[in-house]
Amino acid sequence: MGSIALRAVALIAALWTVSAAQAADFNRSTTAASLFDADSWARPYLGGNLGYNLGSVDNNPTKPSGFTGGFQAGYNLKTNTGPWVFGLEGDLQATRADDTFAPWKFSNPWFGTVRGRAGYALGNILFYGTAGLAFGELRGETFGLSESHTTAGWTAGVGAEFLFAPNWSAKIEYLYVDLANSHFATTGVANGYRFGTVRAGVNYHFHAF
Repeated sequence: MGSIALRAVALIAALWTVSAAQAADFNRSTTAASLFDADSWARPYLGGNLGYNLGSVDNNPTKPSGFTGGFQAGYNLKTNTGPWVFGLEGDLQATRADDTFAPWKFSNPWFGTVRGRAGYALGNILFYGTAGLAFGELRGETFGLSESHTTAGWTAGVGAEFLFAPNWSAKIEYLYVDLANSHFATTGVANGYRFGTVRAGVNYHFHAF
């Protein structure tokens, strides 16, 4: 994943530690114990997020980076596996990630993912891993010429989410995204976009169907 992704992993690990400590303190109270359990996660949800992308373009020196924001929707399944929680989530993001080097400028106007999630619930906090399909646009510009390709790829990451009210949760998440190479006439080679994204979000959980 490279140094960019490793720095992002270190950041999400630090945020995760802080979140876990706060959630552990919350879980010590009688109120938290009475309101939340593993079944509290088995609901559909909808929310939004803000974050930052750190990336690079294959076969080109540009490193498009910038803020990102969007929405996510998902559903956690109720199982008979105790504290284990499984679900599916999709998201769509708009980004300001771009970079210019010499005559080339590359940007990533948007991307999205569809992922499976598997997590372990400790009362009102859920630690999870996630992986699945990624898709998005890579735009290249040089000498007044612009070329845009939409490609698919894969993504994987980790996160922590905690319920702070019966229908509301907050989360922090790191994803590594690999969008496949495609041939750009403006560069004469195959270019693809790989990046790490660190983001925080809020979800509203509906009553289970």
